[in-house]
Amino acid sequence: MNMYLLQASDSLIGNKLMLIGSAAMLILAIVIIIFVTIHQRKVIRYHNEMKRLEEEKQEIYLKASIRFQEEERQRIAADLHDDAGPLLATVRLYLNDNLVNQDKAQQIQSIFSAKQIIDDAIQLIRNISHSLMPPTLKNFGLESATSDLFQKINGSGVIKASARFHDYRDRLKPESEMMVFRVVQELINNILKHSNAGFIHLTQNVSNNNVYIRIHHDGKGLVQAEYEKLNYLGNGLGLKNIASRMKVLGSKILFELDASQTYYKITLEIPKNAIA
Repeated sequence: MNMYLLQASDSLIGNKLMLIGSAAMLILAIVIIIFVTIHQRKVIRYHNEMKRLEEEKQEIYLKASIRFQEEERQRIAADLHDDAGPLLATVRLYLNDNLVNQDKAQQIQSIFSAKQIIDDAIQLIRNISHSLMPPTLKNFGLESATSDLFQKINGSGVIKASARFHDYRDRLKPESEMMVFRVVQELINNILKHSNAGFIHLTQNVSNNNVYIRIHHDGKGLVQAEYEKLNYLGNGLGLKNIASRMKVLGSKILFELDASQTYYKITLEIPKNAIA
């Protein structure tokens, strides 16, 4: 009898343990499901937030590109209106209907003066054209145009500037070269205006399928976090133009302080097959 009661008690305890174990497994399964569900929701929210930020960034790049193009158009329009317009109007004064009534000496003088003004107008239009597409860049490529830019800066005597291309036998496409050159111009312009640097040095090399252009200077500079913050806040049209061009090129830009803490470095990573 005692044996039967003992077995019954053990069986009851075993059933309780099984019940408790099953309940514990069920609770654990529920906790895991809740945890996974919460985690998935957090992941979804994170991806949605990243998507929203990326869309905002794309919109900022687009607006910057549009603003840049509009500013270019306005500058060209202003140059033509303010400079070329008056020149051509003056030519018209010299070559008016009264020209035929002037004596020969006056006619020659009027025509000569008009010719000089027309030459000035031609030079003005040539300068505008060169600002849009530097002839050195068009005829000889990025290396020559960049070297020419740095020689002019160094020639000013205000700052030491040098550029060296180590491996540029295979040139980028012309439209890509133009965009890279504009980025370099904008970066150099920012350094000259804001950094109070004593030297600027540019190097170029190729690694794998990328062209790397690095700009070093010893003035006040930016690190990547500051650059991205300024871009996100929409501060600085120049930086927006840089970012939008790099985006079009499918390229990367990195701002950093050298490990020696003595100079800043800006690195452009451009795919060799970059298509602008």
